[in-house]
Amino acid sequence: MKISVLTTLYYSENYIQEFYNRTLACLQKIQCSYEFVFVDDGSPDRSLEKAIAIAQKDSNVKVIELSRNFGHHPALLTALQNATGDWIFLIDSDLEEAPELLLTYWQNLEQNSDFDVIYGVQEKRKGNWFEKVSGKVYYKLFGLISNINYPADTLTARLMSRKYVQALLQFPEREMDLWCIFQMAGFRQKAIIVNKGFKGKSTYTLKRKLQIALNTITSVSHRPLYFVFYLGLLITLFALGYITWIIYQYFAYDEKIEGWTSLAVSIWAIGGLVVFSIGIVGIYLAKIFLEIKQRPRSIIRNVYEKDSIKIKDDSLES
Repeated sequence: MKISVLTTLYYSENYIQEFYNRTLACLQKIQCSYEFVFVDDGSPDRSLEKAIAIAQKDSNVKVIELSRNFGHHPALLTALQNATGDWIFLIDSDLEEAPELLLTYWQNLEQNSDFDVIYGVQEKRKGNWFEKVSGKVYYKLFGLISNINYPADTLTARLMSRKYVQALLQFPEREMDLWCIFQMAGFRQKAIIVNKGFKGKSTYTLKRKLQIALNTITSVSHRPLYFVFYLGLLITLFALGYITWIIYQYFAYDEKIEGWTSLAVSIWAIGGLVVFSIGIVGIYLAKIFLEIKQRPRSIIRNVYEKDSIKIKDDSLES
């Protein structure tokens, strides 16, 4: 029986050695054969160099260097495509998710071998008050507008069977949210409540989080469409705010409302809603545009393994 440990590298130079040591200790306790697959997602620090150093000492370590930064989800998919184990342990390398979760998941799997996936759910969402509140709002809205049972506050860390991973890789779309695919693939899954660490600073900015929430990992050609979307949203919010102010003036100060006022508000509100709707349609057209192009999710530049630091296939795409 073989377990594949998959992770991505992005600003990971301070964590990768400890991550490897702690995960290896867990694998030794399970007493199984193993492999590590590190995917360098265009990290600007020395993550790749440190991962290669580990691979030179351990023949069970493979380091995949992507040609540039493609994003977290494409990098995770690249790792999944290169896993060869009977069970696949997917986890982030920044140590916010403890490598020891592998033992917890494995113990749960031994108690009930019918499960295909064991994954973690945060007991308490990390971050400041804004991140906690916005996270709750996002999951509530997502549940209302989709037919996917999307569990809130899930971790990257999950233990998956080979047949489940093969099912994940059957989804061909380029514009995807991997966490949605995790649910859409089905199979028997078990959630475990766990604690997640917090290193204090995330590589995900507010802007980046908004892009992920809207699933807008897009090219430059999408920007005009998204600009129209946000412009329509801004106009709508302004109109609603103005309506609220007029109502307040009327009831609080008994001010007379001129005819032109209601007309102006109506024009702004309707105009904002129209532009907002066009923006939404534009987003869907943009996604169709990218799906038709069938661009690769990621491109592998180098593959590094022990005693072989040469490029295996410079044209390999995933």
